[in-house]
Parts: sequence; structure tokens; C-alpha cells
Amino acid sequence: MFTIGDFAQYGRVSARMLRHYDAIGLLRPARTDPVSGYRFYEAAQLARLNRIIALKDLGFSLQQVGAILAEEVSVPELRGMLRLRQAELEAARTAAEARLAQVEARLRTIESEGRMSADDVVVKRTGTVLLAELSGTAASYGPEDIGPVITPLYTELCRLLETAGVTPAGPGLAYYEDVPEPNGGSGRPAEGSEGKDAIVVHAGMVITEEALAKAATAGATSGRPAADTSGRPGTLTATGLGFDVVTLPGLDSAATVVHRGPMSRILPTAQNLAHWIDANGYRSAGYARELYLECPPDQEKWVTEIQEPVVRA
Repeated sequence: MFTIGDFAQYGRVSARMLRHYDAIGLLRPARTDPVSGYRFYEAAQLARLNRIIALKDLGFSLQQVGAILAEEVSVPELRGMLRLRQAELEAARTAAEARLAQVEARLRTIESEGRMSADDVVVKRTGTVLLAELSGTAASYGPEDIGPVITPLYTELCRLLETAGVTPAGPGLAYYEDVPEPNGGSGRPAEGSEGKDAIVVHAGMVITEEALAKAATAGATSGRPAADTSGRPGTLTATGLGFDVVTLPGLDSAATVVHRGPMSRILPTAQNLAHWIDANGYRSAGYARELYLECPPDQEKWVTEIQEPVVRA
């Protein structure tokens, strides 16, 4: 048998903790000296101690730990609980990192107010492109909601294109639309309606008709409507390969600016662009597009052109 001090050392816990576990009936000593009151433990009790600590670290209260142990939880069940907790902690860490990134973006926005040169913004016309794309819905237009949606869309789109043998002919291009109204209408949902902030995220890659033909999908993409120049995307056409194809018309007038770094820090660039638009007699005519010019593994080296459709105010 071990004294409480030795048992605590082997279990990597404090003697005070063991006394508390004894007091609440969670881990009784194997023997207690009736005269001195000294507690003694057996090596076999380390197994129960390990379970107590593991469950406690998983976030269970000591009362819950006692109930779980009373049901004689198995090692595979403990492993399953651990994996679930790991996933929860990872999600919490990701969310915390996203919040910190947004705080940093706000601070950068404050620091850069009034510093953007007029030379940084170029008003130009953009060309029509053929896109392979996947789409999803984000809770809002904020980077914290866009990121978790658009990243997996691009990961899956690249996989599907590779599987189909379609080599992108240009950079990625993302564009956004309001979620259609439930009655089939278009435009922004009515004020006060549920989900009014949600938007549709389109993650696209520039491709060519020739690449589609080589992938034996030319027939599936035939009949696509001709492009217009209104800034509205053409009708999506399913390819049968897991992704859609759309002819995305160019923008007649787009205020463009280059953003460097991860998209989680887009806020300063976007707001500086907004200041420029307002100061130069324009107004926004829709959501900005994002043309991903360079996307190396290190996001600090990303180069993205922001293309915001504008009209004269």
C-alpha cells in the first residue's frame, strides 16, 4: 500500500485533491488507520484516479464524474468522450482565433484611416469569365462568417476539378448575392425577416470551354445563356461532376484595389475603398468580387484584387 503522499505522487495529483475525493465519496482510500486517520491506497486504485482526472479534464463536474464511473464507463467510451471534447476545444480555439483576427482587423482599420492614396484605387471594366463553382450560404457578409464557408468550398472545388481533369485557366474568383426571398423574389429580404443578413457565397475558378470539352463535359454545358453586362451572373449549369458552370458577366465600372494578406484582415482595405468611393462621387452597386491573384500556403503573402461595382452618385 501507499501513503497518501506517495499515491498522490504516482497519480500526479495533490494530496489535498485526494482528501477532497475521499470526502465526497469519489475515491475512498483502500484503508484508513483508525487511530491516526492516515489514508492508504493500493496501486489498483490508480485506474479509477486516472478516469476521474480524465473525465474532469473533459469538462465534467465531479458529481457527473461519479455518476459516469458508477456506470463503469469503458476505455473505448472514454476515448470517444475525449475525441468529442477535442473537437469542441478545437472549434472553440478556431472561433477565438477568428475573433482575435477581427479585433486585429478593426484596429488596423482605425490605424489606417485617411492613409489610402487615390492612386491605390483604379476604376475599370472587368471582363466576362467562365467559372466552375460551388456555392454555400454564410450567416452574414462578415469575414468571420465568410471564411468558414468559402474555404471548404474552394477545397472541394479544387478536388472536383482535379478529378474531372479540368485545369483552371485563371485565378479563383468569389462573388456574393443576397439569399433569395422565400416567395421567390430577389433582392434583400425585408427588414425584420429571419436570416436577413445571410448571403450566398459563390466560390469559382476561371476555366475554358476547351478544358470542359477535354473533360467530356462540353455537352453538359451546352445551352448556357449568353453573357450580359449587367453584373448579374448567367444561369448556373450543372456538369454532373459535382460542380456548376456559370458565365459571369463583367462589370461595366468597378472600383478596384489590391489587398495583401489573409482575407480575415480584409476590413481595412474594404473600408478604405468605401471612403474612396464616397469621396470621388461614386456609390456601390452591389457586393464586391474577390479575384485571388496569388494564394500561396502562407496567407500573409496572398494578393487579392477587390472589385466593387460602382455607379456615379
